[in-house]
Amino acid sequence: MLILDSVSRSFGAGVHRRSVLDRVSVSIAAATETAIIGRSGCGKSTLLNLISGIDQPDAGRVIFDGVDLGALEEPQRTVFRRRRVGFVYQFFNLLPTLNVEENVRLVLSLDGVGSAEARRRSRALLERVGLGDRLHSPVDVLSGGEQQRVALARALVHDPALLLADEPTGNLDEVTAAQLAPLLRELARERGATVLLVTHDRQLAAGADRCLTLRDGQLL
Repeated sequence: MLILDSVSRSFGAGVHRRSVLDRVSVSIAAATETAIIGRSGCGKSTLLNLISGIDQPDAGRVIFDGVDLGALEEPQRTVFRRRRVGFVYQFFNLLPTLNVEENVRLVLSLDGVGSAEARRRSRALLERVGLGDRLHSPVDVLSGGEQQRVALARALVHDPALLLADEPTGNLDEVTAAQLAPLLRELARERGATVLLVTHDRQLAAGADRCLTLRDGQLL
C-alpha cells in the first residue's frame, strides 16, 4: 500500500539547515495499523505531510498504491488527498461556522457527491460515533471527546484508503482517549483503511499491529 524509499527532508538554509528525516525507508501493508512514536520535534508530523503529499521530500520517493506522489502535479496531489486520505488532528480542525453534520458532509460535497447521498452517509456515520442526536449542534459547544468523534467521522465518511492520525488523543483526557481508540480502530477496520498514527500515548501505540520509533531522522 505505502512505500517510503530513502526519503529525506530538511529545513532551514546554509549552516542552519537541519535534517529531520534521513533516508527513511519503510513499507506499510494495506489494512494494517502502524503507530509512530518519538519525542516532540523529531519529524513525525513532517513524515505524515510527506505521505499525504502536502509536502515533498528533498530526496527519495513516496509511493502510494503504486503511484509515486512526487510525479504528480499539485492539483493531482490535492485530488489524491481528497479522495484517498482521511486526516484526524490533535486539535480537531473543525469549522466553527458549520454544525456537526455540515462539517462531515463538506468532505463529500467537495468531491461532488450529491446532497441527499452526502447527508445520508454523514448521518449514518455520526450515528455510529454516538452523535446522532447532535447533528445540528454547533461544534464549539461540544466536549473535546465529541469534537474528536466528529473529526473521526469526517476523516472516514469518504471511505479513504489511508487514515492519518496526528496525536488523535493528545488533546483528550485519559478516559476519553481510552474510549476513542477502539472506535477509531473499529471504523477503520470496517472500511479496510490502512491506519498510520503518530502518538506520544504508548498505550495507544501498543494496540497497533506495528510500532515504529522516529529517532535521529530514522525509523526504528
